[in-house]
Amino acid sequence: MTIILVTGPARSGKSEWAEQLAQQRATAKGQQIIYIATAQSDPDDAEWQARTEQHKQRRPAQWCVREVPLALAQSIGQHSENHCLLIDSLGTWLANLIEQDIATWNESQGQLMAALKQTSADVILVAEETGWGVVPSYKVGRTFRDRLGTLSRSIGELATDVYLVTSGYAINISAIGSAVGRG
Repeated sequence: MTIILVTGPARSGKSEWAEQLAQQRATAKGQQIIYIATAQSDPDDAEWQARTEQHKQRRPAQWCVREVPLALAQSIGQHSENHCLLIDSLGTWLANLIEQDIATWNESQGQLMAALKQTSADVILVAEETGWGVVPSYKVGRTFRDRLGTLSRSIGELATDVYLVTSGYAINISAIGSAVGRG
């Protein structure tokens, strides 16, 4: 089991990099790629539909796609070492659960972390970087930013590799950086 975290800002190429990693790993190990899309379809939002369609057009037809907007931990638990899971994205999954109170969110996050620790599948997760700018002036924005930052850091601690993708370039920051606060 390998866990890889791919993070970066909007439109940086992080999803494309994660797709390349999944294809490379699955080819080398003879795995089936399971693309877990956390987005919920919204036929009333043409711009959102165009974004999700762009992702669909890039994916090879043989990839198995599962739309999992909420039950991410349970979905991870259904797969084995024969699978490479590509989860795109943690920010969208969090947005789907943003109304959860802190206790319920901690339970959801704990279930995800437990599933990642227990799976025998390879897992590549895509996460958005949101905390590099101004502190949001509204509570839900701060909650989203803080929860995603904490979740990404927790997954980064489990990950074999952590990539930062920015401006179309991927950097393996786990290979050149130092872990903060471990040990």
